[in-house]
Amino acid sequence: MRSLMSLMLPFLVASWCLGGESPADAPSLPTKEKFHLFLLAGQSNMAGRGRVAEEDKTPHPRVFTLNKANEWVPARDPIHFDKSVAGVGLGRTFGMTLAERDPSITIGLIPCAAGGSPISSWEPGGYHGQTKNHPYDDALKRTKIAMQKGTLKAVLWHQGESDSQPEKAKVYAGKLHTLIERFRTEFDSPDLPFIAGQLGRFPDRPWDDARELVNSVHESLPNKVKNTAFVPSTGFTHKGDKVHFDAKSIREFGKRYAQAYLDLVEQAN
Repeated sequence: MRSLMSLMLPFLVASWCLGGESPADAPSLPTKEKFHLFLLAGQSNMAGRGRVAEEDKTPHPRVFTLNKANEWVPARDPIHFDKSVAGVGLGRTFGMTLAERDPSITIGLIPCAAGGSPISSWEPGGYHGQTKNHPYDDALKRTKIAMQKGTLKAVLWHQGESDSQPEKAKVYAGKLHTLIERFRTEFDSPDLPFIAGQLGRFPDRPWDDARELVNSVHESLPNKVKNTAFVPSTGFTHKGDKVHFDAKSIREFGKRYAQAYLDLVEQAN
């Protein structure tokens, strides 16, 4: 009598040939302690809008991303899927920088940024119409799925363009500080590092008072909330729309975020 496996083999082969994922396609992940996770949160400049080049598609053997289906796959830009215009972001370069610094770890990126999202949508139940999702709730859900395989090490935040309006800017500090505390509570990590990046400051688009206020909230964060960092965007250029960083700038931003994280880790130790 033929074994059950011999009967099933033709169907399995057919499934793989038709595009099903074979066991060999699944990434080999390390132990939870060596799989370092980073939540990417905020709006479009965190998601990335840089033009994708061939270098952005080349995977690093120890940098993975949680895709839309909540599966771990090699990190190739665009890793975000908030909008069809998603492009090069800072996450992949951030991950590669850390992986190269420490060959013993593997990096897991959790892309959750939503283009155009105000900080009010980063509250429980908050909804963002442009991306038709609940940014905060979805980030919690995806991060907790990721934490089944790894250890959450930090939250990377880039947001504020949508709140650079007079009335919204006045309450931005309180909302951001509350968000940080909420993340730390939800993930049971009272000292979870939180790293905020500076908004784009471009010569051909001067800042108004509201944007200056939002920037001051980010810049003063390390003095007001423990275990946080501010990453400047000095010298960066936009992609032509006076809003989004170009690919070269956003890659460099990833390196700066990585250094800010490493500095926080060093201070903690």
